[in-house]
Amino acid sequence: MSIIQEFLRYNRQTILPEIGDEGQEKLKKAKVLVIGAGGLGCPILQYIATAGVGFIGIMDYDTIEIHNLHRQILYTEKEIGQQKTLVATEVVSKLNPLIEVLAITEKLTIENANQIIQQYDIVVDGSDNFATRYLVNDTCVTLQKPLVYGSILKFEGQIAVFNHNGSKNLRDIFPEMPDPKDVPNCNLNGVLGTLPGIIGTMMAHETLKLILDLPTLKNELVLFNTLNYSFTKLNF
Repeated sequence: MSIIQEFLRYNRQTILPEIGDEGQEKLKKAKVLVIGAGGLGCPILQYIATAGVGFIGIMDYDTIEIHNLHRQILYTEKEIGQQKTLVATEVVSKLNPLIEVLAITEKLTIENANQIIQQYDIVVDGSDNFATRYLVNDTCVTLQKPLVYGSILKFEGQIAVFNHNGSKNLRDIFPEMPDPKDVPNCNLNGVLGTLPGIIGTMMAHETLKLILDLPTLKNELVLFNTLNYSFTKLNF
């Protein structure tokens, strides 16, 4: 792709004085790891890729199932049974052929977390369980990596930015991981398909702002109830 085509691709964001060519270069040089290629991961991946984030790692070990399709919009019925990372990598690469995308088809564990996460500038956690969320958080704290956090249930979502420029982390809100048996989840309680699109796009937005050195959430947890449009920001 020529320089002219690249200019035309990103022109609507580079004309923003807060971004410009310098900001686009920051996006191009950034390395972002997205953990989870499900409901949150799909819109996150779409928007950071099309914005021009130069290197994106996609980490997930699940395969596509039919009940994913109402909200995981990178996939179709043709890909049922295939690895999410491989399909997502192919789709995202088509969305923006100027960037590099790496599929990491394995589960994040205590054994591999440091080695994988240390290769990236920013981590975006779109996982769906507390064990992974706490492992991601603790590893980012150890490695001093900023973390964009989000979660969803029914009609409600949460979003925060942890461990950025000395800001607090997940354990400053919830010091101990809850027992999974005591926590509701989408498998049992459901989620409207548009909700992860809303929260995932907000997470992508914060990710881009982190790269561009624009103001981001700091020691704040945003709670968004999309059923009645109540929007709460908690300081911690």
